[in-house]
Amino acid sequence: MAMENELSPLAITDGLATRFMGQNVLYYPSLPSTMEVAKKEAQGGAAQGTVVIAGEQTAARGRLGRAWLSPEGGLSISVIIYPEITYLPYLIMIASLAVVGSIEAVTGLKAQLKWPNDVLIHGGKVSGILIESGVRGDVVDYSIIGIGINVNIRIADFPGISAIATSLSDELGVRVSRRELVRRLLVELEELYLALPEGKAIFKEWRHRLVMLGKKVSVKSGETAYQGLAEDVAGDGSLLLRHQDGRLIRVLAGDVSLRDLDDSG
Repeated sequence: MAMENELSPLAITDGLATRFMGQNVLYYPSLPSTMEVAKKEAQGGAAQGTVVIAGEQTAARGRLGRAWLSPEGGLSISVIIYPEITYLPYLIMIASLAVVGSIEAVTGLKAQLKWPNDVLIHGGKVSGILIESGVRGDVVDYSIIGIGINVNIRIADFPGISAIATSLSDELGVRVSRRELVRRLLVELEELYLALPEGKAIFKEWRHRLVMLGKKVSVKSGETAYQGLAEDVAGDGSLLLRHQDGRLIRVLAGDVSLRDLDDSG
């Protein structure tokens, strides 16, 4: 299949073994942001599992409104779902596990998770995940799972991220089929989403994949910085940090630095 057509709706949906994830695909060669298009589609009543996918994004964003590099050769998708409100804390978990599972199935590379939303290979960031939801009271109008994966990107060409990032093709030394990867990703995502009534099992697997538990880390949450032991995670996905003074701090959102890992074994 020609490279330029590997992300076309037909290429993705043809024989796709899902009930709803990815059965409706909106493909754009280039977009400012798949999240913005998906939000408009969701507000317009798009079917559950609708996927917005772009060959490249020119104004992609990550958590906290930050820019996310998303050049041609990467995989940028946003998936529309309509979950129950009790499922919201688990969305980052199922998205993370789906990315890890699809990378391992397609490439054989072992991936790990860094709280709260990064996927790592050999310590380098290969994927980022963003969850955005429209909520009114106790009703979820929509949720969008945004996933960016560095697939066939030569990270050395982007010196701004080369010290912290990696790509699947850099790790393998060969190109990876984005079609095969996204199709497997959608199958994994649907399986995990349908398993959400058994959230404890999903939480357990997500927790098992976290690379920094039991390690000394630095965490920045808003304007506050903490240092301590990443002791555990709570059922809602928050990080439980044992501060240097002995306090146990619950961090709902933030950035974890693993630069202290070498000091802690």
